[in-house]
Amino acid sequence: MKNRIKVLRAEYDMTQETLAQLVGVTRNTIISIEKGKYSPSLLIGYRIARVFNVDINDVFTYEEGIDDLPLE
Repeated sequence: MKNRIKVLRAEYDMTQETLAQLVGVTRNTIISIEKGKYSPSLLIGYRIARVFNVDINDVFTYEEGIDDLPLE
């Protein structure tokens, strides 16, 4: 899943630490999400979107890949 967190943080002149505090997670969690190494829960995704006052779809973009579970 791709995300625009780094871009949004830059627009708001916000550090990873500040975003983490506002969302209620660690800075390492924000780093992992930004790098695409961790897909956040829906709740965390919505919290991030709320911080930036945007729709969750404006933060995260789903892309199908080889690691996806098969659809039944």
